[in-house]
Amino acid sequence: MASLILVLGDQLTDNLPAIANATKTQDTILMAEVREEATYVKHHKKKIAFLFSAMRHFAQELKDNNYNVDYATYTDERNKGSLLAQVEAALSAGDFDQVVVTSPGEHRLLSSIQQWENTLKTPVKISEDNRFLATPQEFIDWAEGKKQLRMEFFYREMRRKHNVLMEGKGPVGGKWNYDAQNRESMPDDHKVPKHSTFEVDDITQEVIELVESEFADHFGDLDDFFFAVTRKDALKVLNTFIEERLPNFGQYQDAMVEGKPWMYHSHIGFYLNCGMLTPKEAISAAEQAYHSGQVPLNSAEGFIRQVLGWREYIRGFYWHFMPQLKTDNYFNNDRNVPEFFWDAQTNMNCMRQCIKETKQNAYAHHIQRLMVIGNFSLLTELSPEQVQAWYLAVYADAYEWVELPNVAGMILYSDGGNLASKPYVASGSYINKMSNYCKNCGYQVSKKTGPKACPFNYLYWHFIDKNKKKLSNNHRMAMILKTYGRMKEDNINAMKEDAAKFLTKITKNEEV
Repeated sequence: MASLILVLGDQLTDNLPAIANATKTQDTILMAEVREEATYVKHHKKKIAFLFSAMRHFAQELKDNNYNVDYATYTDERNKGSLLAQVEAALSAGDFDQVVVTSPGEHRLLSSIQQWENTLKTPVKISEDNRFLATPQEFIDWAEGKKQLRMEFFYREMRRKHNVLMEGKGPVGGKWNYDAQNRESMPDDHKVPKHSTFEVDDITQEVIELVESEFADHFGDLDDFFFAVTRKDALKVLNTFIEERLPNFGQYQDAMVEGKPWMYHSHIGFYLNCGMLTPKEAISAAEQAYHSGQVPLNSAEGFIRQVLGWREYIRGFYWHFMPQLKTDNYFNNDRNVPEFFWDAQTNMNCMRQCIKETKQNAYAHHIQRLMVIGNFSLLTELSPEQVQAWYLAVYADAYEWVELPNVAGMILYSDGGNLASKPYVASGSYINKMSNYCKNCGYQVSKKTGPKACPFNYLYWHFIDKNKKKLSNNHRMAMILKTYGRMKEDNINAMKEDAAKFLTKITKNEEV
């Protein structure tokens, strides 16, 4: 039985069952740079260049290992523009008994593939994606009967199941979570190790030129391309992180410093999410580094919690709550994303830095995404649909299964609290505590109202005032609501007035 094996752009893993079980003499692996997937949102130029280059390198590795590979580049005359059309053309050109595809990471695409058999008149086998440590069904089983779903308890189950950082039946060190030790701000003169970069080879250069030509109107810069595009180099990124940055990752993982976008983070989300690295090897490397004395427990546990806890939890959450998650809008927000989300032209230095670095690198770390850009998005009542599309487009590690729950549930609270225990909003004091952005800002973080006041200050209390009824049954908001209840009416009115002026400005795309 000859199989046509479709490999998607985020499935660059040679031990996928669909590939590992292939019969090299008769099966064909199909890969394509299709317009439909590259443009359904206007993905960052670096994101497209990274994935196309990684796909081409992976296809070459498969060919070198004697697999039959049918690869259609973006400008190939054989490129049909969509996955379905590409599969249909391959079936017409060859003699295949079935199509085999690994389950995709998007509800949209899975729903489409589930209908292919009727269209193609050929059996379509959808294989489970074995690159995660928990299946969607395992998450459903864990979630069943629970009134509230919280990552912390799922994470503990994953630690037990996979025996990670465990001593017998309990956690190493006696605590499951060392997050309280991981919130230090970084001194301005602290020197952060350089992030991993790689030379641009001929394949990548060809792709960069393609992206510059075919995607000229997309967001982002192509200069200073830094990505690993092979598994060999992705492993170098992981190993360099373990050796050079993981020791200090814990204490500084939430810190933000102007001009230092990479900090002590791992930057392996790019490679985990497209299949060039596996979560198991990342977790094992961090655990071994702790046991060998290379890194402190708070750093190892903090990193492992992101991979074994949050990443696995988010994936299960996505499949459990789709498709409703995509359209949830708890606060009924509908304001358009402002123009400065694309050009970073704003007097708010924190927003300027985070968006500028996103434009340059197709990357920002989780606190920049959550507590600066995300915080602003919720406080200014931006449309969940538009914010979701923005995050999906601009970050090179963003795929809907990981982007949507983080944006809808964690950033915008648009699901009403299924993911987060409270809305993640904050005034300017939080940003000032965790960064040095406020020092070079056009506003003053110490001022609560007036033309020079930090917009986060009055927007925060405007949010509390407007949504106090919906927030009143959330115990984690009780202290804030008590503080709000003690505020003088004149102060509340002044903040509401400033917020109204600011919101009018961004609605009209005036400078802020």
